[in-house]
Formats: sequence, structure tokens, C-alpha cells
Amino acid sequence: MSSGSTGAPAPPDRPVRSASHPPADPRPPADPRPPADPRPPGDPRVPAGAPAAREVSDLTRRQRPLPEVRFLTVAEVASTMRVSKMTVYRLVHGGTLPAVRVGRSFRVPQDAVTDYLRDSFVQAG
Repeated sequence: MSSGSTGAPAPPDRPVRSASHPPADPRPPADPRPPADPRPPGDPRVPAGAPAAREVSDLTRRQRPLPEVRFLTVAEVASTMRVSKMTVYRLVHGGTLPAVRVGRSFRVPQDAVTDYLRDSFVQAG
């Protein structure tokens, strides 16, 4: 008759918490500072002294009234520049080429593409 059991319930595998004490969040608190730029100084993907995308869009807005601005899709910009769409996305996300987000797509002001190409010309030889 002695089976080694005292009749008491087995202890739970983890502590039992009451409803008045919710479990603690295991994640560390979020850092309130903005993330640091991962690119090293002098990164060739962003020309030195290039204005931020917001500054460029402000310049575009001041140059022409919005109804007169012609917007291009990423595919149209890629075709104009003879590069891949991924290259255009990198320029947009890097802040080198300003763009407006429309839903899940981007539209790039045509003047911004013209300015980017004009500023990117390199004298050969």
C-alpha cells in the first residue's frame, strides 16, 4: 500500500501568477535615441554635402507649385537612369533621391531625377 505518494499535488514547473500580477516583459526597454547611421563617414553611396531627402523635397516644393510637379514611378526612374529598380530603391531609402510614398509604392519628382543626374556627372580623362 505504500506507493511513495503522500497525496499532495506535484509542484508546478513554473511559478503560478495571479491575475493581479501580469508577467514581466522579458524585452529590454526601448532606446529613446534615434539609431546611429551604420554607414562610415565618406560612404560613396551618399555624396558629401548632399542634402537630406526632406531638404530636397522642400526645395522641390518651393521651385514649383505641386500640380506642376511630374512624378515618376520607380520603374520609370530606373529606365531613365538605365539602372535596376533596386538601385533606385537604394537611392530613395538612403535619402539621396527624394520620393513620396503613395500606398506601398514610391513616386519620385522628375526634377529630383534631373538634379541627381546633373550633380552626378563626372569629367572623364
